Amino acid sequence: MKNGGGTKRAKPAAPPRIVLLEPGPVIDGGRFAPKRTVGEAVDVRATIFADGHDVLRAVVKWKAPGGRRWNEAPLTHVDKHVEGDTYAGTFTVEQLGRHQWTIEAWIDRFASWREEIRRKVQFGQHDLAGELSEGVVLLQAAAERAKASSDRRLIQHAIATLTDDEAPEEAKHDAVLGPELAAAIDRYPDRTDEAASLPEPFEVDVDRPLARFGSWYELFPRSWGGLAGTAEVLPQIAALGFDVLYLTPIHPIGVTNRKGANNALTAGEGDPGSPWAIGLAGVGGHDAIHPELGTLDDFQHLVDVARDHDVDIAIDFAIQCSADHPWLTEHPEWFHRRPDGSLKYAENPPKKYQDIYNVNFQCEDWKNLWNALRDVVLTWVERGVKVFRVDNPHTKPIAFWEWLLREVRAKHPDTIFLAEAFTRRAVMRTLAKVGFNQSYTYFTWQQSRWELEQYLHELAHETADYYRPNFFANTPDILTEQLQHGGRAAFESRLVLAATLSPTYGIYSGYEWIEQTAVKPGSEEYLDSEKYEVKERTLDGAPLLGLVRLLNEARRAHPALQHLSNLTFLDTRNDGLIAYIKQHEDDAVLAVVCLDPQWAQEGSVYVPDNLGLPWSFQVQDLLDGSRYDWRVGDNYVRLAPGDRQAHLFRVVNG
Repeated sequence: MKNGGGTKRAKPAAPPRIVLLEPGPVIDGGRFAPKRTVGEAVDVRATIFADGHDVLRAVVKWKAPGGRRWNEAPLTHVDKHVEGDTYAGTFTVEQLGRHQWTIEAWIDRFASWREEIRRKVQFGQHDLAGELSEGVVLLQAAAERAKASSDRRLIQHAIATLTDDEAPEEAKHDAVLGPELAAAIDRYPDRTDEAASLPEPFEVDVDRPLARFGSWYELFPRSWGGLAGTAEVLPQIAALGFDVLYLTPIHPIGVTNRKGANNALTAGEGDPGSPWAIGLAGVGGHDAIHPELGTLDDFQHLVDVARDHDVDIAIDFAIQCSADHPWLTEHPEWFHRRPDGSLKYAENPPKKYQDIYNVNFQCEDWKNLWNALRDVVLTWVERGVKVFRVDNPHTKPIAFWEWLLREVRAKHPDTIFLAEAFTRRAVMRTLAKVGFNQSYTYFTWQQSRWELEQYLHELAHETADYYRPNFFANTPDILTEQLQHGGRAAFESRLVLAATLSPTYGIYSGYEWIEQTAVKPGSEEYLDSEKYEVKERTLDGAPLLGLVRLLNEARRAHPALQHLSNLTFLDTRNDGLIAYIKQHEDDAVLAVVCLDPQWAQEGSVYVPDNLGLPWSFQVQDLLDGSRYDWRVGDNYVRLAPGDRQAHLFRVVNG
C-alpha cells in the first residue's frame, strides 16, 4: 500500500509484558557451564512475573548434545508471596557432553480468564454475560488446537453451555470452572500471546558418574615392579574398593641436572631421578614410556586388566620438560630463554626445579605448541586412558585449558581431568569453571572442627555447581604436620573424613603404612621421598587396609556418601568431635570423628528434628557392625584414640 511514495510499514509490536530474571543454574551470567553427571537432575529456577493479575505458565526446554528436538518440562510457581515470583522445575540429563537449556514463559489467557470468573463468582457477582462471551472465544480457539477427540468434545460441550440462553448462570459457571475442562485445555497451550524466553540458551556440562564419585589410589609404578608389576597388584587394589589407579609420570626421565635422593642437586650413581623431569633424547617425551617401566604392550595389558576390574587408569599430564626432552632440539622456540640464550628452569619459591623447564605458551609458534599438547592427551586417550591428573595447571594460561578441555571432550566426553592446583581460590575456582571435572582442595590443611565445617559449607553450597572436590589425604608432596606427629589415630581420622565428607577422595601409597617421617622439621616433604628413589612397595600387611576396605565398601553401598550438597553438620558440644549426616532419598549415613589423635573425647551429638528422621531410631556402625539406639535430640558419644577413632553409622530403616 502506497503512502506518500513509500510502503506503509507495520506498527512495531509492543514490548513484552513478561519479565524473566535470575535464571539458574547459571555461572557468571552463562559464561561457564554448571556440572552434572549422567542420570542427575538439573534443578532450574527463575523469577518470572508480569504486570497485573494474569496467570503465567513456564517450561524449561532442553536438548542433548547434537540433538535437534527440544524436550520440555513444566516450571511450577513455588514462591507466590508478595516479595517474589520464583518458578522452579527439573530435567534429567541422560547423555554425556554439553546440553543446552532455556526457559519459555507465556500468559495463559484461558487460566487468567477462568481465575477472573472464579473470583467474581466467589464474591457474589452474577451478571457475567460479558465475561462469559470472552470465554467462548478462548474456548473456540482451544477446540481448534485440541487433538484428542475426547478433549475436543469436552471443550465443545462447555461452549454449548455458555451459548445456551436457557442454561442457568450456575450451570455456566460450573462448566468453565471444572477441573476436567482446565486439564484438557492445559494439554494444548496457546503460547503465541505475550510469550517470553531467554535471549540465548544456557549450557550444562554432563560427565560420567566417576567425575562425581570415586576412590583413588596413587602409586609410582617403578616401586611396584614397573607396569607389569602394577598389573599384578591391580586386582588387589580393586578388591580394596578403589575406582581409579593413578600413576605418577611414566615417561622417560632426563639425565641433565637429574635430582638425587631427598632432592639433592647432584644425582648419585643409580639414582632414577624425578618422574616429573620428562623426556630423554633418543627415547621420547610425553607420548613415550620409560623403558625401565616396560613397553606399550605392557601398558596396554595394564589398561586391559584395569578394565576387567572396573578400574580406570589415570596418568599424570605434566607440561614440563627435562633438558633432554626431544622438544628442546626439535622446537627450541617453544621454551623461555633469557637474553643471554640460557634456559630458565622452573621455580616455585622456595622450591627450585633445576631438572625441568617450562614451555612458553605465548611464544610465536604457540598454536603448534598447543596442538602438540592436545595431541599428547589424545594419544593417551587412544591408548585407553580416560582420566588425567594435571600437574600445576594454575601455572599455565586459563585460556589454554579452556581450549584444550573443550577440544578433547568434544571428541571424548567421557574423559575426566583433575586439577592439581593448590593456589588462590579465584584461580582454583576458575580452572573448575573452564572445564576441569575435579579439583584438589585445601582439605589437607583444614583440621579443626570449625575449619572443616566452614570449608565444607563452601564446597557443598557456594561452589557445588562447578567445583568437584577430590580429598586426597596425602600426596608425594604433602605430609602435613598433623600426620607427622599424630600417629595412627591421625591417619585414621583423616582417612574417615576424606572418604565420607567428599564423594571423591584419594590416598598416595604409603598412607596405608602410616609413613609419617618428614625430611626435616617444618617441612611437608617426606624423608627419602619416592619422587627421587625407588622403593619396594607392597600392600600385604599394611595396617590401615582393613579400614580402607570398609570405607570403600560403605561408599559404594550408600548413595548418601556419593554426593556432596546433602551434607549437614551436627553439634557435638565438644570441638574435639565432629559429626555430620548425609541423606539421599531413603538412605542416611551419620559420621562422628574424633579430631584429637592423643586424648579421648566425649560429647553429645545433637540430631535436630528437621532431618525427617523418626523421634527414635537405630543406627549400625559400618566399621564394626555394632548397633545403638539414637533419637532426635542429644546422643552421647565417646571416642578414644587406639580404641575407636570414628563411628560411621547407617540409619536403620524399619
